[in-house]
Amino acid sequence: MAQVTVTIDGKAYRMACDEGQEEHLIDLAARFDRYVSHLKGSFGEIGDQRLTVMAGIMVMDELAELQKRMKGLESEIATLRKTRDDALTKADKNDAALTGALASLAERMEGLADRLNADRAPG
Repeated sequence: MAQVTVTIDGKAYRMACDEGQEEHLIDLAARFDRYVSHLKGSFGEIGDQRLTVMAGIMVMDELAELQKRMKGLESEIATLRKTRDDALTKADKNDAALTGALASLAERMEGLADRLNADRAPG
């Protein structure tokens, strides 16, 4: 297990993470620190715990909005997939109808050719 030191609101915190996740954890901490810094700039010194709770709520609000957007996009993808599948099914039916019509036309043409050949046959 790897260990990294992250800084939030000027304070260092030593944290453990999986090997290879060190940079990701450092990035997450830096992003969270920006929330805390933003709040501290807006409200001043209101206490570490309160700043941390407020920053956590802001992050959760952002997460909730992203989850809503993701559900909307998933719904849109499902609708697009259904439309595609319906179009493919319709195309398959149209292809079958066209194949049948072409086969019927080919039979009629062969019949006509046979009649023409019979009419031309020396007799």
